[in-house]
Amino acid sequence: MSLSDPDPAEVGTTGRWLLLIGPGLAVAATGVGAGDLLAAMLAGAEFRETLLWVIAVGALLKFALNEGLARWQLATGTTLIEGWGAHIGMVFQTGFLIYLVIWSFIVAGGLMSACGVAAHALVPAIGIGPWGAIHSIAALILVWFGRYDRFETTMKFLIALMVLTLLASVVLIGPDLARVLRGLLIPRLPSGSAATVLSLMGGVGGSVTMLSYGYWIRERGWDGRAWITTVRRDLGIGYALTGIFGGAMLVLAATALIGLGGMPAGSQGLVACADALEQGAGQRFGDTIAQIARATFLIGLWAAVFTSTLGVWQGVPYLFADFTRHLRKRTGRVDERGWTYRSALLFLALPPMVLLILDRPVWVIKLYTLTGGLFMPFLAASLLWLTTRRSLMGELRTGTLSLTAMVAALALFAAIAVRQIVDLF
Repeated sequence: MSLSDPDPAEVGTTGRWLLLIGPGLAVAATGVGAGDLLAAMLAGAEFRETLLWVIAVGALLKFALNEGLARWQLATGTTLIEGWGAHIGMVFQTGFLIYLVIWSFIVAGGLMSACGVAAHALVPAIGIGPWGAIHSIAALILVWFGRYDRFETTMKFLIALMVLTLLASVVLIGPDLARVLRGLLIPRLPSGSAATVLSLMGGVGGSVTMLSYGYWIRERGWDGRAWITTVRRDLGIGYALTGIFGGAMLVLAATALIGLGGMPAGSQGLVACADALEQGAGQRFGDTIAQIARATFLIGLWAAVFTSTLGVWQGVPYLFADFTRHLRKRTGRVDERGWTYRSALLFLALPPMVLLILDRPVWVIKLYTLTGGLFMPFLAASLLWLTTRRSLMGELRTGTLSLTAMVAALALFAAIAVRQIVDLF
């Protein structure tokens, strides 16, 4: 085992399971994009703490899907991509490959831009484009020359940095704790909040990047049904921290950005939020606290977008390599040093740099939106179908609680897909 993990039975008796936590942190943090952070802040600015419960529910639903994915792998010994290939067929394989190429190109360009914006806000001497390219190359080098254990250690550091800085920002602005608790514990839907609710729920914890979890637990040596408890603990802590991070973003906005409107889109909007946060904190607490709040927030923002970049650069090449390996009817695990994995890594890190200087073509955006909107409902539906079959899953077959959560996730992501397609046209 790459990180010298103990036997799962020993973990349960010695209390050492906290030492194993890692892949769940990485997959949850990888799914936090600039758009998701901006959605949380705008929700807080418009509806205050009322929608905190939505972030918690979204994290629970993503946990349920990722737990189902991991349960499939532990029960069958195959990745979900292998399961799709064996039980769904060539039509899916072709469609998924087209989608994965489009998704990877556009998301990689967006992550570079987000890193560039966050770093430029901290160090304005270097432009957004150069900063984006620097972060892409840095992630490429870390993944190319490092193994999984180094990646996980780096991710843990960045995750700790992003959570602690955002919580520090919340403490600095002094939120109303009673309002926070009401927003978390009492579900309410303010008038006009339906679109915001869908955006918040759908944005917690990623989409395609969730598939990386299966490969990361393999790198840890978590193979076989005995590891199911460890996996659930790992994912639970990962999505809990992601929910706390998203909630902190919302509370920041609810406290300092009341009435905010007309923000720029994407990561530029987050920096505008930082400026507004500084102004709001300055009016309440003075210039010194305002400057500290802005810097602390921007450091957390940078850590969040760079964890996403590093996670995509490390995790998504597994999907390409596993997919092509299955098409060639090869067996065995994906090799991080293999040419397929590294070719996909280079594709993520280099060609999308063109999007730093060029507008993304409208037809590419439309195709991405259409295919992207359909992925999460497909993931939920396929997990429902595969993990409820006793012949495949045995005692790890989906139970009542997991079934309820997966059905709810399917309904949610189907609604989000319909809204995306309607908005597109």
